[in-house]
This record gives sequence, C-alpha cells and structure tokens, in this order.
Amino acid sequence: MKKITYFLLGCVIFAPVHSQNKSKKMSEKLQPPVAKIVPKILEKHGDKRIDNYYWLNERENPEVIDYLNKENEYYQKSTAHTKQLQDELFLEMKGRIKEDDSSVPYLYNGYYYITRFEKGKDYPIYSRKKGSLDAKEEIMFDCNEMAKGHAYFNLSGLNVSEDNKWVAFGVDLVSRRQYTIQIKNLETGEILPVKLENTTGGSTWAGDNKTLFYTRKDAQTLRSDKIYKHTLGTDASADTMVFHEKDDTFNTFVYKEKSKKYLVIGSSSTLTSEYQILDAKNPNGEFKVFQKRTRGLEYSISHYGDSFYIVTNKDKATNFKLMKTPETATSAENWKDLIGHRKDVLLEGIEIFKDYLVVEERSNGLNKIQIRPWNGKGEYYLPFNIETYTAYTTTNVDFDTEILRYGYQSMATPSSVIDFNMRTQEKKVLKEQEVLGGKFDKNNYIEERVWATATDGTKVPISMVYRKGIKKDGKNPLLLYAYGSYGATMDPYFSSTRLSLLDRGFIYAIAHIRGGEDLGREWYENGKLLKKINTFTDFIDCSKFVIAEKYTSAAHLYAEGGSAGGLLMGAIVNMNPELYNGVIAQVPFVDVITTMLDDTIPLTTGEYDEWGNPNDKVYYDYMLSYSPYDQVKKQAYPNMYVSTGLHDSQVQYWEPAKWVAKLRVMKTNDKQLFLDTNMDAGHGGASGRFEALKELAKEFAFLLDLEKIKK
Repeated sequence: MKKITYFLLGCVIFAPVHSQNKSKKMSEKLQPPVAKIVPKILEKHGDKRIDNYYWLNERENPEVIDYLNKENEYYQKSTAHTKQLQDELFLEMKGRIKEDDSSVPYLYNGYYYITRFEKGKDYPIYSRKKGSLDAKEEIMFDCNEMAKGHAYFNLSGLNVSEDNKWVAFGVDLVSRRQYTIQIKNLETGEILPVKLENTTGGSTWAGDNKTLFYTRKDAQTLRSDKIYKHTLGTDASADTMVFHEKDDTFNTFVYKEKSKKYLVIGSSSTLTSEYQILDAKNPNGEFKVFQKRTRGLEYSISHYGDSFYIVTNKDKATNFKLMKTPETATSAENWKDLIGHRKDVLLEGIEIFKDYLVVEERSNGLNKIQIRPWNGKGEYYLPFNIETYTAYTTTNVDFDTEILRYGYQSMATPSSVIDFNMRTQEKKVLKEQEVLGGKFDKNNYIEERVWATATDGTKVPISMVYRKGIKKDGKNPLLLYAYGSYGATMDPYFSSTRLSLLDRGFIYAIAHIRGGEDLGREWYENGKLLKKINTFTDFIDCSKFVIAEKYTSAAHLYAEGGSAGGLLMGAIVNMNPELYNGVIAQVPFVDVITTMLDDTIPLTTGEYDEWGNPNDKVYYDYMLSYSPYDQVKKQAYPNMYVSTGLHDSQVQYWEPAKWVAKLRVMKTNDKQLFLDTNMDAGHGGASGRFEALKELAKEFAFLLDLEKIKK
C-alpha cells in the first residue's frame, strides 16, 4: 500500500580551461584526512571483528566533529574547480521550477485547502478558503517566517478539527524526526502555549473537537511506541497514555477513518498488523481490538456504511486480497472475500466512495487503477498507453462524489493532477507540472522499458529515458538508480532536475530489482532476509545488461542509491567495482552487523523481519557476508561521492564516516573518494526546496566532472 511523492531539473558555461587545470593541479597536492585507528574487538557467536573506527560514533566528541569537518574541507577543496559548475547547475535547475507555484486545491469539510510557494522563498505557505476559491485567503502557516533563524525547519502533520477551529501541527528543527506538536486557533490566530514534545508530528482530533490523540517516540530508539490523549485547555503534563506498544519490533500510530466515525490505533511490524477502533465521538471510551495480531497476518482497514473493508494477506494471499466484515463483528472469522487473491496481480490499496470502489493494483510491474461501481455494473480500468508511467490516487477526502482525483506522470511526461468522472469517464487535467525555461519538450526524449536476465534466470525490468539521437555505441554516460528494500516500489517518474543530465547526453535508468515490490509481493520476499543477495546481483546483472547492449560501458556507467539503496551501493562496489566509473551513495546503511546488534539505535529492532536478527548465528553469518563495511577489501574502487547528515535518525552519520575511513586505507587506486556531511541536517538532507537543489547540484557536478562534459 504505497504512495510516493515525486520531485522536480538546461545550459551551463564552464570556467575557462586554464583556471580548471590550475585548480586540478592544486587538488592533486591535497592529501585526504586519515582517521585515527582505535581498534575495538566486537565478538559474537565466537566470531571476532576488529572495528578500527568504532570511536566515530561519539557524536559529542570534538575529535569526531573535527574529523568530519576535515573530510568536508577535503571534499570542498578537491572539487573547487567544479564550484562554478555547481552554481550554474543550481541556477539551471531552479530556473525550471515555477517559484510561485501552488497545489491543486481540495475541498474538505467546507474549506478549500491550498499549499503554495512564493517567488524566491524556500518554504511553503499553507492556506485555506471558505466555501469558494473566490473567498478570502486565510493563511494558516507561512513556513518562511517560521523557519527564520533555523538551519533546518520542517512542518508536518497538519490536522484540522471537524469544527474547523483548531489545527494541530508538528515542527522539527533538527532533522531527527522528533516533532513538537502545537495547536493553533484558526479563528484568532493564537498558537496555544502547550507543547507536546518528542512526537511523530502526526495527530488526530476526536469528534468532540477538543480531544487530540498523538504518538510519542522512545527518546533513545525513536520508535513510535505510545499513543497519548491531550485535552484542550490542559497542560501537557496532564496528558493520558492511551496505549503502549511494548513489542519493540512494532511501531504504533493513530488516525481517524475517512468516514469520521472511528478513531483507529494501528500497530505494525514488517510482517504483522493490528488495529484498535473507538467511536470518534466517545474519545474517553476504550479502544477495541479489530483483529488481534497474528504473526504473518497483515491487514489494513477502511470504514464505509455499516462495514469495514480489509486489504489483507489472510489465507496465504501473498499478493493481498480485499475482504469485508460488519462493523459489529470485526474479527477475522467474519471476513468475507470481495476481491479474491490473484497470483499475478498485487492489490496495493483502495479508495471508497458512495457509489464506487476504486482499486489500485500492480500487474507486470505497472500501476493499474480499476473503477468498480457498488451496483456491480460495468467495472473498468483507466487506460494508460506506455510502459514507463506512474499512476496513483491522490487527495480523495469526500465520500459523496463521482470524481476520482489521481496523479499521472512518466519519465518524459511532467506530473499531472487529474479529476476523473467515474460515471461519465470524462477526465479533466487540473494541473500539469510546468517546466520553465522554454527549452523542455517531452517529444525530444525516448522512454523505454527493457528486461535484464539475472544470474538465476529471473527477468528484471529497467525503466530508462534519454534524448533522441543517442546511439548505442557504448560511449553514453548512464546513471543507474535503485533501492531494493522494504517492498518499496521505485516507479518511473518525471524529474525536471534530471533534465540537466539528459540534456548533456546521460541516460537515466531505474533498475526494478528484487527487494522492492515492483513485480508483486514475491518480488519483495525474494530480496530480503536470507535472499538479500538477489538485490545486489540483480543490480549487477542490470549493469552488465546495459553494458552488453551498448547503452554504455564500464568507463561511463554510474550507480546511485540512498539509505538502504546506499547499502546496495556498498555491496556492489565490493562485489564488482570494475563495472562502474562512479558511485553516489546517499546516507548509506553500510555497517549492517554492528547496527543490527545495537538495539539502542533507532529502527533496529523493527528491522529484524527485513534483514534478520544477527543474534541468530544463521543471520549473523549471512549479513556478514554482504555487510559493506565488513567486506571492504584491498582492491581498486570506483570514484565515490558519499553524503550523510550529522543528525540523521535513520542511518547514523558514523556508518558512512567509518566506511569512508576504511575505504581510504584499503583501496588500491587513486580514484576520488569524498565524504560530504551536512552538519545541520538529517536523513532527508536540507529542508528548503532550493537548498535541496544545491545538494543535487553537487552530485550532478561530481558525475559531469568525471565525464568531462561541458555545455
């Protein structure tokens, strides 16, 4: 059940050749920092590992900060000759973005809600209009004002009460995903003094418009483990804990059903779900378990009328099915099939309307949206004509409508928001992403989907886009991206920033490798736990395919991945470094064993069903066989750009720092190796929309400099 939001990328003049050469000569004299060696013996199952850089996990140690700053200085000096290129790439990418842009308004509970940006400003403005788009704008939050004085700012979890008077919101000023929730009176503009600390940022109002439910995190592990209840007018210290999720492999969350009738507390792990429900107008009542957790049983619930609709893998429905049960009898023995299990179709989610059920599916790796009238007459699929597209339902908050709002884009087609009349089958494009600058024409690009054959014979799809006129002569630079974990699907999507590579002759490709859910649930199951190696070999086989088919060659092939995709990057450079000229590893998860043995680190215990628990020797041995940090060896490595954030809560900064330190002393060639640490940000990088472009410009400059591409 996924939803992915996608992002935005023309002409550059290089610095004079003589000044570039001068900078390069200077950079040749630079010596990279060498981290001191402090051997630490880590023993498990009788196996001893020596970690020479374990000390880098001391975030408050001045020596650690000094080392990170020296790495930053080395990166900046070594790439000083690309600074003008970075600046020009930034301006180029920024120049394609409509700076005074706004979202398509949606109507909810009598108000139209709008998110908009103003020219030259980094952050969004959230506003609403009562009853009509011609009504006076009410600015709820101007994040540009709220972000002043902060190196990082993120506003999240806006949640308006049913009487339209109160809005709860979460703010993170560190980028560690620990939000402080506050409440604003939308009638007076007053922000109440109460602050609810260490939360996920999300919350939900009960039907009485004065009781707010929210999720707190464990201060050490950052696991979402407690649901609290706050009453307007009271101090935060008086808040009541409603639920404590004690199983440290689960996270918990709270929300209200689209029907507004039920409050729901959810608990989930990688393999198991559980929900509890309560009448939203009775916030002081007791939550009732919908269906108690059973290991391996996953389900999600949607309320409509007098029934609940359940997307579940019950009865070994690997690709999920849709079931229905009365709201008065919610346990699994009462569930009845509505859409049965299909071996070749993954059921990803549903949208419920008064007269229609909308089903989101995935077949042969492609999104499908089916419209099913409740009266059983005339079900049909929305028509999509190419194989490199993404389609997904978006903001559909109203039951009583025949309009479905969905999004559509492809690798060469900017994203669109479309209103589709499910009765007449007429569609209206409300907005298509504008690409400014006057140079973009989607007809100048070719999109295709090809299939590589993996080591075990499995066919792996690759989506790619490139400018017309490119020849398959092995000389094209190609950037191959993948993720390949958690069942996350990497759909083909449009990016205006990517045009800065495409227009310089790059091919951009996404490898839909196992570990994602691109080709169904089994695609995910065959790329996790004791089958994780398939994720890495799939990517390597995709790399060999694009070389064999002469889209590119090893001298011009680049790889990119972030977070768990950074683990992928770490694995492939250990296994087949000769295939790549350069690699970009963003916030990479590379010290698998040490992290998964430390249950004080955020996310660890909840990850056992994804990676395995190394306290079990079988998993320890398997994880050790691919853990990038442990498997670094004396060999030639490709050029590498590694990025991280000091305050990252998902992948701790010390993983990439230790990895780079070890690579420095082990690699046998003089290829580039950079560690770039954002000392103010976390997992998602910089918070402003333009600051994020500067980080992307660094990555693109790294690639273009390796290719010596000028424009």
